Amino acid sequence: MSRDVLLIEDDNDLAALVRLHLQDLGCAVKTVADGAAGLAAALERGSWSLVVLDLGLPRVDGLEICRRLRLSGGYTPILMLTARAAEHHRVLGLETGADDYLTKPFSVVEFGARVKAILRRAERLSGTSETGQRILRIGDLQVDLDQRTARRAGLSFDLTAKEFDLLAHFMRHPSRVFSRAQLLDLVWGTTHDTFEHTVNSHINRLRSKIEPDPATPRYIVTVWGVGYRFAGPVELRLV
Repeated sequence: MSRDVLLIEDDNDLAALVRLHLQDLGCAVKTVADGAAGLAAALERGSWSLVVLDLGLPRVDGLEICRRLRLSGGYTPILMLTARAAEHHRVLGLETGADDYLTKPFSVVEFGARVKAILRRAERLSGTSETGQRILRIGDLQVDLDQRTARRAGLSFDLTAKEFDLLAHFMRHPSRVFSRAQLLDLVWGTTHDTFEHTVNSHINRLRSKIEPDPATPRYIVTVWGVGYRFAGPVELRLV
C-alpha cells in the first residue's frame, strides 16, 4: 500500500532524520520547511496518508495548519512534533485535531511506533467495502462509513474528523463499555492518560450534536466509574 507523508519541519537536521525513518517504514516523503508552503501542500494534495507537523513554524504555525486541515472537509492523520512540553500545549494540539503528539527530543523507536499506530488506524477507518457502501443505523441515527457522514431523521451533522471517528467506533461496538483510556488508545492512538479529559470534551460535543436531548443521552451512555457505551443494537447495511 502506498503511504505518502507530508513532513512540515523547519529544522533541517531533524527533518532529514525523520524523513529517513519514515522511508524506513515504507513511506514516500515530501518535506516542506515553511508553514505557509506546508499548508498549501497539505490542502493542494487533499489526501495524505499522514502529515507530520512541527508546531513552531515560520509564517503559519502548526496549530493553524492543523485547524485549516480539519476545516477542509477531508480527514488527514496528523502527528505533531514540538519542543513545547507543557501539558496545556499537548492538550491544545489534540483538541485542535491532531491524532497524536510527540515532544522533542523523542526516541526513534517511539516515533516509529506512533506513526505505525496512526497509519494502521487511519487505514482501518478509511477502508471501503468491496460489496457496497457501508451504513450503520440505529433508529433514525445513520452513519455512512465510506462517505464519513452522519445524520439523524434526515438532517446532517457537522462533525469534526475526530468526532466522526469516535461515533463510528461506538457504533461499530454497540453495548460494549469503553474506558477513557481505551478510547484514547483506539480512537486517538495515544496512551497519554493525562489527556483523558479530551475524551470527555469530545463526547460532550458529540452528544450536543447527535442526541435529541443531550442532558439525557439516548445513544452515548455514561457507565459511572468505568466509561461510556453506545446503546445498541446497531444495524450494518450495504447499499
